[in-house]
Amino acid sequence: MKKYFILCLTALFAFSCENDDSVTPIVESAVVAEFKTNLSELNLFTGNLNDLNITPLAFKYQLSTTLFSDYANKQRIIALPENTSMQFNGDGLPIFPNNTVIAKTFYYNTDERDLSLGKTIIETRVLIKINGDWETGDYKWDLEQTDAVLDLNGSELPVTWIDAEGATNSTTYKIPSNTDCFTCHSTFDNTTPIGPKLRTMNFEINGVNQLQDFVNNQQLSGLPNISSVGDLPNWENTSLPLETRARAYFDINCAHCHITGGFCDDQSTLNLAYETPLNDSNIVQRKNSILFRVSNYNPGVSMPFIGTTMLHDEGVGLIQAYLDTL
Repeated sequence: MKKYFILCLTALFAFSCENDDSVTPIVESAVVAEFKTNLSELNLFTGNLNDLNITPLAFKYQLSTTLFSDYANKQRIIALPENTSMQFNGDGLPIFPNNTVIAKTFYYNTDERDLSLGKTIIETRVLIKINGDWETGDYKWDLEQTDAVLDLNGSELPVTWIDAEGATNSTTYKIPSNTDCFTCHSTFDNTTPIGPKLRTMNFEINGVNQLQDFVNNQQLSGLPNISSVGDLPNWENTSLPLETRARAYFDINCAHCHITGGFCDDQSTLNLAYETPLNDSNIVQRKNSILFRVSNYNPGVSMPFIGTTMLHDEGVGLIQAYLDTL
């Protein structure tokens, strides 16, 4: 009787497994396109928040040439509403649908020579497109690295890290206020993203063009051909001409303010967009002023105006070498 009972249970279990419709795949929580108190409430990441594991409902993007932010590392992600995509709109920013969330997380590896030693996450800056307008918010990570809290007032935090050469570095990192965010993210008095322009994302990553990858994943639509998009060179690529590298550096680090409609449009004659012809950029006429402002750290005078607390030695060297040729 006991043997018969066990056989019956085994058969019943097998039948229930074959016919069990209750087992469903894990469904990720939708990304929340509004500024909640805690970063965890936006559902941009899965698992432990400080692992920065991106939800499958968002995707990472990278830039061909990057902005200097006191040597901080950055993770950049975009979350589009379900069944939507970015729309091709030329070399610049694509058209993002409403309720798009763009997030950039800043962190320092404890030791760049050994990433297993962990990292210190400082902040996650968030842009959300709401009813056609972009709104900004900044989440400051707690000391326990378990979550980040919305902080619109800005703050300062001492940071120490070891770089790839083994040197110990430290700075007092400045988390921007919401007003600071608008300073750089302002075009004709409208808040706008800076980084994810198509020409800045048009390069290969592990042998695959990033824009083509977006198209293949239905994250970007309306693009006739990858070749129709320009590209912003990597200023760190030493095989490129000096002028190419310097102009690319100016573009990513300075042009969001020094461009028509930018924050400095009515304060400076410089137009530092990469595509601006040299004769129209006023770089030659202003080269002495440029060099003075980038080669000294003096808050309120040095450039960039905000966003850094130290000189970028590699960037200053590049600019100086270029300006010396003019």
